[in-house]
Amino acid sequence: MPSDEQRRILHLDLDAFFAAVEQRDKPSLRGRPVVVGGLGARGVVSTASYEARVYGARSAMPMHEARRRCPPGTAYLSGRFAAYRKSSGVVMDLLRERSPLVEQVSVDEAYVDLAASPEAPGWAGEEMERWCAGLLARIAEETGGLTASIGVATSKMMAKLASEMDKPAGVTVIRPGEELTALYPLATRAIPGIGPATASRLHSFGVDTVADLARVSEADLVAIFGQAHGAGLHRLARAEDDRPVVVEREAKSISVEQTFETDITDRAVLEGELRQMAAGLAGRLAKAAVFARTITVKAREGDFTTHTRSGTLPFATGDAAVILREGRRLLGSLDVSPGLRLLGLGVAGLTAHAQDELTLEGPLYAAELPVELPDALGAVETVSEVEVPPVARGRDAPGWRPGDDVVHEVHGPGWVWGAGRGVVTVRFEGPSTGPGPVRSLRHDDPQLHPSDPPDWRGTPI
Repeated sequence: MPSDEQRRILHLDLDAFFAAVEQRDKPSLRGRPVVVGGLGARGVVSTASYEARVYGARSAMPMHEARRRCPPGTAYLSGRFAAYRKSSGVVMDLLRERSPLVEQVSVDEAYVDLAASPEAPGWAGEEMERWCAGLLARIAEETGGLTASIGVATSKMMAKLASEMDKPAGVTVIRPGEELTALYPLATRAIPGIGPATASRLHSFGVDTVADLARVSEADLVAIFGQAHGAGLHRLARAEDDRPVVVEREAKSISVEQTFETDITDRAVLEGELRQMAAGLAGRLAKAAVFARTITVKAREGDFTTHTRSGTLPFATGDAAVILREGRRLLGSLDVSPGLRLLGLGVAGLTAHAQDELTLEGPLYAAELPVELPDALGAVETVSEVEVPPVARGRDAPGWRPGDDVVHEVHGPGWVWGAGRGVVTVRFEGPSTGPGPVRSLRHDDPQLHPSDPPDWRGTPI
């Protein structure tokens, strides 16, 4: 195992990635609030631009709440995952040019083992900061102005925390020996594996900061949270994280489960748990830019009898509402009267392509969530002046979602600003133009066609 002096791990996180891509490709949205996510009644925010965050919009927030908080002129857009994957690929290729060990954990996030790179600097002086600044400049140049934040430290956990300390477009380096100084003042939620429920329970014991947590004995944490989780929290509170950077294989499935303190027989409570799980799974699908066809429910009774039920959809989805609906249906086939000590929800059959379900208003994409640690480290509970774009509703505007790329045989390339009541409104502009004109067309205009994402190369924001 390399020593701390040898371990140099970089974590890169693209800033407000989905929204930043939309602002790059849509000149009229630059400098304005942009919210990307599900636009239906149960839609969830996937990414909010920094301009929208000023008003309190954030990832995982219900879209209706973001609409309530943000001012007129805010753009609410569906996701364009082909565009996000294209930009992500450029960034990941730049990282792989610098090290053979790159672990991409989502479409906008990766770890890099700098110790495996002959060109990466060491800890001395300000060389590491200058090298990282050069990497950010290259990313901006190659992606048309997208920004990222970088953290460098001796472990993956500390590198990820460092990348969040100076956003956007910042570089934070935590050198060997500085880990606890940086870690101890943080709230316990900074530790991977501590979600709202665990943080609340720790608070009841007077534990609010990582320094507080570090003072709790391993025996006490194991008694409270179990062997795996308690021991993992004890190590992480002391910045003990020796996970290597690995080139991971493509995920086959994603799942989440919750163990209850007492067995639950109330089906409404269980369905409430499913709702949170479905939102989390949809968020992780969105972050990975993939969709799923198979939904699975896992239920474990108090005597550890375990039941699983699975169903496969005729289409791939990233829609939290669809995942929840299928989860409820599968749970409905189980007898919960004996009481459940554990409930789980998972998705499989992952693909890069989705097909909308015609009976819904459109796909819903949930928020970016933190990447979980392996089980070995413990359980885890992560324009120009325009009006607000209308939301496509009903079946009179098939296929046209706000934000989608289109091309018109007369007016050229643009994007869908809104659709409904037989009309599709398009703003004709692209990465290399200024803010373009808005035109309303019949939704079945034979000269209007879906389009691939525009080419941003050489286009600054």
